[in-house]
Amino acid sequence: MYWSVATVMVGEALAFRSPALAEISGAFFLCVILFVMVYEEPTLRNKFGAEYEAYCRRVPGWIPRFRNKLD
Repeated sequence: MYWSVATVMVGEALAFRSPALAEISGAFFLCVILFVMVYEEPTLRNKFGAEYEAYCRRVPGWIPRFRNKLD
């Protein structure tokens, strides 16, 4: 959801050629990254423990991991 909102904001900034909206988009994305790192991930770790850790190892975070399917 975060990526979707940021993408829409960047698209609007490009469509309207608005530097101000581009700056707001960057600020939004920075706030989202901080929110996820400071609140969301620790909360999930505390709530789900080892199950969440295993999930983090299996599922890519913000940046997709490209691996060979044979690994």
